[in-house]
Parts: sequence; C-alpha cells; structure tokens
Amino acid sequence: MNDQASRLRQLVNQNKNKKARIITVTSGKGGVGKSNFTLNFALCLKELGKKVVILDADLGLANIDVLLGISTKSNLANIIYDRKTIWDVIYKSEYGIDLVAGGSGISDLLSLDDIQLQYFLSQIEALNYYADYILIDTGAGLSKETSRFIIAADEVILITTPEPTAITDAYAIIKMVHSLSKNIHYRLIINRVFNENEGKVTSDKLQLVAKRFLNIELPILGYLPDDQMVQSAVKKQKPFYLTYPNSEATKAIRIIANNYLDIKMPNEEKQGIVGFMSKMLNLLR
Repeated sequence: MNDQASRLRQLVNQNKNKKARIITVTSGKGGVGKSNFTLNFALCLKELGKKVVILDADLGLANIDVLLGISTKSNLANIIYDRKTIWDVIYKSEYGIDLVAGGSGISDLLSLDDIQLQYFLSQIEALNYYADYILIDTGAGLSKETSRFIIAADEVILITTPEPTAITDAYAIIKMVHSLSKNIHYRLIINRVFNENEGKVTSDKLQLVAKRFLNIELPILGYLPDDQMVQSAVKKQKPFYLTYPNSEATKAIRIIANNYLDIKMPNEEKQGIVGFMSKMLNLLR
C-alpha cells in the first residue's frame, strides 16, 4: 500500500503560513447539548471576526442540519467519487458560517488510489486558507470514530452536564482516549447548570478524578445555564445565539467565546486540516 500518510505530511509542510485550527467538540453521551454548543459557539466566533467551518462528523445523525432546519445534499465522499470541489460540498448558511457533512469520506481515505487522494487533498487543503477554525462535531459517546477525531484534533472541547451519568460518561471517554494517546488538549464546558456554583462543583469533580487517576488537566472553558430559550430555539430550528440575543445562554456563550480567543496558543501548534487528515489516516490503519 502506498504511504498516504507520508504524502499528507508533505502537503502539511508545504503549507506553513496559513493553517486553520482544528477543534473537536465531543461528549460522553448524547443529549448534553454538544451540537447546539458547536453551532452557537461557531456563530459567536463569527461575530468576533473569525471564519468558521463546521464539519458534521456524526455519521449517524446530522444534528447540525436539524438545528439549522436544512438538509445538506453533499459530503466529503462526493469529492472523492464524483470529483466535486470543496466549494461544491460546503453549505453556506444564511448566518455566515459554513457546514460540511463528513459522510463516509474520512473513513474512505485508505481505499483511495494516488490520483483520488491527491485530488481530495488539494480540495480539502483549501480550507486552511479559507477558515480560521474548523469545528468538528462528533457523534456522542464511546466509539472508535469519536476517539479518532479527538486524537487527531489540535484540541478538544468536552461537553457535559451536572447529571451523574453525564459526568461518568465524560470521564469514560477521557479514560478511553487516554489509553490511546497522552497528548490531548482538553477544554471543559459544563452545560445546563442551575447556577455557576453548580457548574463549578461539577467541573471540580471531573477535574479531580482526571488528575488523580489519569494525571490529566481539564481546564474549564465555561458554564452554560439551563435556559428555556435554548429549547425554544431548537423547536424553531434556529440558533439561540441569534434568535434570543439577550438570553442567559447567549450571554454565557459570548463570554466563553471571548475567553477562548484570549487563550494564547502558539501558531506552530496548529497542524491545519491536512495535518488532521494525516493523523486520521494513521489511526484508521
């Protein structure tokens, strides 16, 4: 088999100047608001002057589509097999953020011949120049697919709630990934908190067990309140950030996005989308 990963790395080295930052957003279980956070976090980053692309990597359920009330008809596999361009498969939303459906495109990388792979990479590489951030919305829970997206990303935002089962499942996914890779940069979001104190108690619990048993740091990125406006926006299939700009959830996610952008990150840590694909390919083997 040709060394696709080696050729991916060569493309990474050719593109030193502009690289999108790859952030995987994940959770230990479904129903904790992961996709909703991803969408509204992206909108807030956009408002702060950043170009954001969401890669919907939930191979079973296209949750971002549902939240936006749309249906994307193309995905990464269309680049590989139908010679579509990246611009053909990107859905440009009315809100100024873009969406790419993953489909089977990433897992199909291993089966590509040289011509197919080179074409795919030439298309996907364009996102480095186009986007500042690529947010990867994974499927929820413990799976090989989710663990690969976590390991391959520049950093990971882990979503949980104060519910004991959600905390347990969040720790379980950290433990599983830790057995595969020790070099993961996590940031923690506690969603649906009654107040900030409940959020702090929850984050303290998770941080304590992660540090004690895995020697992992879980810096807290922020807390999101249990706000009825969020569910109201979901029913309308509209982002709460724009539909209810004065809601407590919107105020909280605006603070989270500003806090995130204040974090100093060395530029050399960014691998870009091609570097991400390189890691994914190695993990698929």
